[in-house]
Amino acid sequence: MKKELLELIPEFNEIKNADLREKTVKAWEMAMDKGGWVPADLAKIPFTLLIKDTPVSFLEHTRAVTQICMGMAKALATTLGNKLPINWDFLVAGAILHDVGKLLEYKREGQQYVKSQSGKLLRHPFSGVQIATLAGLPDEISHIIANHSHEGDHGKRTTEGILLHHADFTSFEPLKP
Repeated sequence: MKKELLELIPEFNEIKNADLREKTVKAWEMAMDKGGWVPADLAKIPFTLLIKDTPVSFLEHTRAVTQICMGMAKALATTLGNKLPINWDFLVAGAILHDVGKLLEYKREGQQYVKSQSGKLLRHPFSGVQIATLAGLPDEISHIIANHSHEGDHGKRTTEGILLHHADFTSFEPLKP
């Protein structure tokens, strides 16, 4: 499964720290196993259940958000230099993992994708943090995952978390009817 994931999500290779990269891939493998998914499913799963018949897949959304984050970080580094430090590896790993909990939150029923029993109890930021912790990822990554959605609106986000939050909503809001 690892080889297929690396082909589907080449942004994994943007994580420079080999240990962090391995744990990020491991988190995806764990979530897919627990959710009962295979790599081919990633291009079929809708990225959200909030937009009926969304044309954007889970895989496309994950990659778009990650690329938006990387673009913002590069733009900030170009214009601000060291005035706004950004941990590139944490940003990329957090972006790749921000919705990994949806692999537990969703299930397929016939031709439909619906909330799983787990998803009815826990939204994806919570299950995503569980997955990240079990994969041995640092708390900084769990923080990004936990706070990327509205659940984090009343807390303090890290710089990487702020970039991810805005990238995620940039990829979501324009698609809402």
